[in-house]
Amino acid sequence: MDKANIPDNVYDIVIIGGGPAGLTAGIYASRASLRTLLIEGASSISQITVTDTIENYPGMPEGIGGFDLVERFKKQALQFGLEITSEDVTGIAKTRWDSTEGWKVTSAGRDYEALAVIVATGAYWRKLGVRGEDVFIGKGVSYCATCDGPLYRNRDVVVIGGGDAAVQEAIFLTNFARKVTIVHRRNRLRATKALEKRAFANSKIDFAWNSVVEEISGGNVVEKVKIRDINSPDMGREIPVHGVFIFIGLTPKTEIVRGIVDLDDAGYIVVNRDMQTSAKGVFAGGDCISKLLRQVVTACGDGATAAASAQHYVEELKGESY
Repeated sequence: MDKANIPDNVYDIVIIGGGPAGLTAGIYASRASLRTLLIEGASSISQITVTDTIENYPGMPEGIGGFDLVERFKKQALQFGLEITSEDVTGIAKTRWDSTEGWKVTSAGRDYEALAVIVATGAYWRKLGVRGEDVFIGKGVSYCATCDGPLYRNRDVVVIGGGDAAVQEAIFLTNFARKVTIVHRRNRLRATKALEKRAFANSKIDFAWNSVVEEISGGNVVEKVKIRDINSPDMGREIPVHGVFIFIGLTPKTEIVRGIVDLDDAGYIVVNRDMQTSAKGVFAGGDCISKLLRQVVTACGDGATAAASAQHYVEELKGESY
């Protein structure tokens, strides 16, 4: 392929998303001397930046804050020449320069053209969908313990969920709250044994097993939650609380690629082992893809693989493949 038919303003790779997957892809792509732009959200942030402590990232046994880790990724990527801008991407579409196919990434500010795109848009916390949830967002209902935990010093709160995120955030909240009640629909946690052990040993944490929240209520702020025992529907009770922290799973941020790449039933992007999507020249990684484990370390692996795959694709387009 003759490189002359590709305009000078066209990037080799545009990465959408500024979390661990996107930044790792940026490190690998820019280090490979590919002209690469990373677009991080202007009105949204990576979930990892509001994680208090990451204890299981290899090589950091003392743990590290999510924000600090991402800042390290960003500093390293910039050293290799990655370009970064903060804008909200609204869509991507196919484009062409003579016989060369590529992609146009549209943001609120402008359009960017690239030979390949890496989608690393992540996911956001799923809502519970009960009465009072939307009414009290910012008034006692939260999806981020690191952000809002200090507001509940010496107060009672509930955490809804039983996975790693819920239990980890419940443990963090005990640094401030007087009492933390974990409400979980099962009779055991889904969290890892290490987190489970720490939660069981914490005297500030109580458990409401086999229970679901039916309503969040109060005046100007949250005052109580109504829960129901799933094994005995007639058995319900109210828990007086000041804060409700919801961690029941994720919803992928994949709206911008719907209809462009294949998604699974839950809306996650389907990729092969090389992080290639169903659309030629579009790769993906991190929490927005369909996979077993969503952790920082797996996001980094996804990002590195996506960048390597995109590199081979771009080099073939340019006629520069080895």
